[in-house]
Amino acid sequence: MIPENSQSGSRGILRDDLYRRFSARGLKRRRARSALLGIIWNAFVQSVGGMRRALDLVIAFVLFRVSLPILALTFLILKLKGPAIKRTPRVGRYCEIFDQFSFAVPHNKLGRALMKINLHRLPVLLNIVRGEMSFVGPRAVAPGELSPRDRVARRRYDVRPGLLSLWWVRQRTNINYASEAEIDREYVESQRLLGDVSLGFRALPAVLYGKPATTTQDSVRILGIDIDNLTMSESIERIISSLDQTTTSQLCFVNADCANIAYRNPQYANTLSHSALTLADGIGMKLAGKLLASEIKQNVNGTDLFPRLCGALQQSGHGLYLLGGRPGVAEAVAAWVRTNYPAVNLSGSHHGYLSAEQEPAVLEEIRSSGASLLLVAFGAPRQDIWISEHLHELGVKVACGVGGLFDFYSGRIDRAPQWLREMGFEWLYRFYQEPGRMWRRYFVGNAIFLTRVIKERISRTPDIQMPGVTQV
Repeated sequence: MIPENSQSGSRGILRDDLYRRFSARGLKRRRARSALLGIIWNAFVQSVGGMRRALDLVIAFVLFRVSLPILALTFLILKLKGPAIKRTPRVGRYCEIFDQFSFAVPHNKLGRALMKINLHRLPVLLNIVRGEMSFVGPRAVAPGELSPRDRVARRRYDVRPGLLSLWWVRQRTNINYASEAEIDREYVESQRLLGDVSLGFRALPAVLYGKPATTTQDSVRILGIDIDNLTMSESIERIISSLDQTTTSQLCFVNADCANIAYRNPQYANTLSHSALTLADGIGMKLAGKLLASEIKQNVNGTDLFPRLCGALQQSGHGLYLLGGRPGVAEAVAAWVRTNYPAVNLSGSHHGYLSAEQEPAVLEEIRSSGASLLLVAFGAPRQDIWISEHLHELGVKVACGVGGLFDFYSGRIDRAPQWLREMGFEWLYRFYQEPGRMWRRYFVGNAIFLTRVIKERISRTPDIQMPGVTQV
């Protein structure tokens, strides 16, 4: 029982608090405090914008001072033969048209040399000084290239265009899964000064990866493995269309470690050769494609593909079965799917720790579940060989080995931050998480993989058949 004087004291405190907050004087104080906070916030936002602009000016003036002799000499040489400066119309902030400056390089050896080292772009520093461009921002596009009427594309015009963009970085690491307009919108909505500085550092390794793939080859061959050279969107379309077929098919992801295993494991190599769809996974395959002049369009790894595939499955109505991982992991992935893609038809799930006695019952469970798509997370090469051996017993249309995907989406293991993936260093993060298990795979295995790729490049015989592979 609460003492009467205590109840009276509590009521008094509550009364005083209500008066302080909702009396005429209290409301005035609250409005004044809100207005002051708004002024402080606007001042902060303006100061951040000013800091970015100030940083652009400082860097531009430093580069001008360092490159002034080169700029002056190049200008004089070009001026002797005609116009020295080229003006190219571009769409800037708030859709205002401006002229982007560059050297008017002639079609001769001098011009090709200037373009090879990108020296012809140096006059763009003037656009930065004038406030028409920034060092970091969406790509400066030509008038009419991206319509401002497009709700997605128009966000890019809220900021100054830049010399370096998030789209540019993701293209070179082959993780540009969304459209340029969507990636520009992502940049604008998350834009901050520290993020721009970080993007500049992330661009350094991206330069080493070279230009994005422009190949039109639908299939490339790397260390004897035939790769279906598809983008992420094309891969999902192929998978969904296969779910409507009457035949059964297998999908495999191949990274540098898989290529090493296939080199010494004839059964696994033969499984890959008979797979209906084989997709390149990881920065190692991209580098191998560059070295062998068989460029990979995109890094189509299962971890990035999974949520996009779930989105497509929502529309198709096809059932999904999850098999693999430790006890409870597949169920946690199923819970993730129900939360993020509630319309997906989840046909069932089961852990991957199967004894020989349990396997027939699990096969029957999958077959009777009505699932069209089966994802198996046993790890390579076991998952792919297991699928190959049981494909026609499973009752599904497509079966795919997904490696460690379940660990990520169950929350058991954190995935590398986006900025590390943009640098092509996701493998380094995995080593940091599990050094005892991953050191041999990444530091020894990657060296062996690149050595084999270089030897193949030198021998100029990229069509060498893998040991143990039987041709169909």
